[in-house]
Amino acid sequence: MLNKLIKELEEARNPEQAEILQKFFKTGEGEYGEGDVFLGIKVPVQRSIAKKYSGLGLPKIKELLKSKIHDYRSVALFILIDKYKKSDEENKGNIFNFYLENTKNINNWDLVDLSAPNIVGDFLLDKKKNVLYELVQSENLWEKRIAIISTYAFIKKGEFKDALAISELLLKDNHDLIHKAVGWMLREVGKQEQEILENFLREHYKYMPRTMLRYAIERFDEEKRKKYLRGEV
Repeated sequence: MLNKLIKELEEARNPEQAEILQKFFKTGEGEYGEGDVFLGIKVPVQRSIAKKYSGLGLPKIKELLKSKIHDYRSVALFILIDKYKKSDEENKGNIFNFYLENTKNINNWDLVDLSAPNIVGDFLLDKKKNVLYELVQSENLWEKRIAIISTYAFIKKGEFKDALAISELLLKDNHDLIHKAVGWMLREVGKQEQEILENFLREHYKYMPRTMLRYAIERFDEEKRKKYLRGEV
């Protein structure tokens, strides 16, 4: 089944799109996606292919995740999410553990964003969140992003405590992709409870990275946004 999947992915490659994505995802030397290789397969096509191979076992999914080819890893995660959604609680736990064992291969922002809320966040909804506080202390950029993006699952359920706590832990992080992720989650909190977001911002906004703040206040009216950006709140 794996060979058939790989053959289908290779047949769907789009060299022109791949060239665009290589630049967009910063795959050059010293950039965050260094060494990542794209086939140029658009996400809807990836999803469509993944659906055909939902029966793929975890060992074969792991093989895909170990590939340098971004599209292989992306499809592996689409399959993993599908398996997770169809699983009972015990198997969801197995997939959750498998995910955490393979974070080194979930190593670009789109891979984290499509998978972390749907597996890590969902599994932890009714459980202790200790693992997120371990991940946020990691030296690995992607594990830190997994920690904050996983809280999206909680935010959608109206639970903000961990999103705010992890955001606070990441305020001094120096990577732009963390600034964007934290700002995005804060904005999601604000969509549901703007007062909670503003309480958080009043305490921290003067020390937040500019990108993080801009993302967080994106939905505010223009006058209020300008006040925050000028430090006048």
